[in-house]
Amino acid sequence: MFFQKDIETMPRAEIEKLQLERLKRLVKYCMDNVPFYNKRLTEAGVSADKIKTLSDIQYIPYTTKADMRDTYPFGLFAVPIKKISRIHASSGTTGKPTVVGYTANDLDMWGDCVARLVTAVGASDETIVQIAFGYGLFTGALGLHYGLEKIGAAVVPTSSGNTEKQIMLMQDFGTNTLVSTPSYAQYIGEKAREMGVIDNIHLKLGLFGSEGCTPEMREQIEKTLNVFATDNYGMSELMGPGVSGECIERDGMHINEDHFYAEVINPQTGEVLPRGSEGELVITTLTKEGIPMLRYRTKDITQINYDTCKCGRTFARMAKPRGRSDDMLKIRGVNVFPSQIESVLMGFEQIAPHYQLVLTRENCADHLEVKVELSDKCSPILDNFPQLEQLHKDIRHGMKTVLGIDTKITIVGHKTLQRFQGKAQRILDLLSLIHI
Repeated sequence: MFFQKDIETMPRAEIEKLQLERLKRLVKYCMDNVPFYNKRLTEAGVSADKIKTLSDIQYIPYTTKADMRDTYPFGLFAVPIKKISRIHASSGTTGKPTVVGYTANDLDMWGDCVARLVTAVGASDETIVQIAFGYGLFTGALGLHYGLEKIGAAVVPTSSGNTEKQIMLMQDFGTNTLVSTPSYAQYIGEKAREMGVIDNIHLKLGLFGSEGCTPEMREQIEKTLNVFATDNYGMSELMGPGVSGECIERDGMHINEDHFYAEVINPQTGEVLPRGSEGELVITTLTKEGIPMLRYRTKDITQINYDTCKCGRTFARMAKPRGRSDDMLKIRGVNVFPSQIESVLMGFEQIAPHYQLVLTRENCADHLEVKVELSDKCSPILDNFPQLEQLHKDIRHGMKTVLGIDTKITIVGHKTLQRFQGKAQRILDLLSLIHI
């Protein structure tokens, strides 16, 4: 069992003492080894000896994804390439990818962080885990891979796609744990049911990440696959998976605070918010050698709980991100998160867990269309106009109640909307095609 009790149950005062020591060391390390940070910190009048308390971190300028792209490919690396053991990159949606490098020590630390989190949800050397993340430059697959190997799990690196073969191997190998996106897990369950072999799959644990998952979606996945679904959090800019993750209590995701310092800020003003407030998550990597990050703005909206968890771990717990500040939709002056829409849809048993949001503009006003898909059992509703009309009315009412705005609802037949083997692409933004 990979439970580092002395670290994971440290008193709050000791955690913060360690974080302060490592923050001071990190600032000096960045000053000495990263010209970008040397310039930034000098301009801000910040040096290691001026960091007296953790709150002094507020004087350090933020780092953004734009900074990473501006210094592409290796401008933020703190060590020469000969000391880099691995390079990953995230493609993003526009421009150059964000590139991250790992020293041998970074890789070992990464494995430890993941090992802690998978242990906290019940993975062990009895685990047979199928990793259905895409292997390659994406950090998700290899991050979970090495962390799970570290606890003695048997790893099956299937990668994403080829769903029928995934299901065959689950049956033949006795796979009891699945690593994937939530949307792909749901699709695997649907496909297994369609193949008539759902009862031959004996998954117990789901380690899901890479995309958001509402409690309602998680409940649906658990029902479909008969699995204990858990979330973990990370991003390539910080390390990959392993920044935080749930324990068996599923009451927030434990942050590996000996390696990461977390803040919550107002996404509009950049102001650090009081503990317990909801806002944008900012992370500082306290121990990374290859590419350290000072106050990286994640764009994820969350809040942090510093109370001791029922599991005994004392590391702070972040709530499941409610959304991303850059994924937030602004429809006629109202802020809308896709997670809010998903929570409404999952309340209708007639609806499958697949949807698409279409943004358009008519008469100088933005409009939101929500395309929803009927479940297999409820497909006949399409031929029953009174039932279809009532369902349409109920969904529209639910949306208006939660979002505060009226939305167009389009109901389509089962298996009409596209399935995804990686991250689900929920938003079709036609506004970006409009030139004013």
